[in-house]
Amino acid sequence: MQEIILKKSKNGLPMLCLWILLYVAAIGGCIYGGIKAENGTLPCYMIPAIVWLCIGWIPCLGLKVIGPQEAMVLTLFGKYIGTIKESGFYQVNPFCVSVNPAAKTKLNQSGDVDSGKSSVPAILKLGESGSLAQLGTANRKISLKAMTLSNTRQKINDCLGNPVEIGIAVI
Repeated sequence: MQEIILKKSKNGLPMLCLWILLYVAAIGGCIYGGIKAENGTLPCYMIPAIVWLCIGWIPCLGLKVIGPQEAMVLTLFGKYIGTIKESGFYQVNPFCVSVNPAAKTKLNQSGDVDSGKSSVPAILKLGESGSLAQLGTANRKISLKAMTLSNTRQKINDCLGNPVEIGIAVI
């Protein structure tokens, strides 16, 4: 599979402001239309206002925040769309889902992104002992930070039996 780097403009904030203005206009339109309604007939501008109040939250699902040294892999109904690697506030397709392919690996290579706080709510299950057990708190962002694994000095013997102290740092 070929990686696709999305070079999207950081248009999350203008889109958020637009949706808030549309909500304010829809609420004002419903109130004004309710006042001006005569004999049970609705003014023509109330129907789009009511529709926007019902389904206007869907575009807000496409707002994504990416911090420094993070990336987000986007899929649309299971098909890979691309990767956003620059930090910022983005508006993407509201039906796109961010996935972290390394979240469920044994080493949890990208688990340092959220530092203990999950951006996805935990799925809680009542355990046999009556306590709540945490099932899934997978983070949806990938860390681009250089991680260092440092091993202390160890004494080993070389092929001739001479003692040697070695240490390792893997980045």
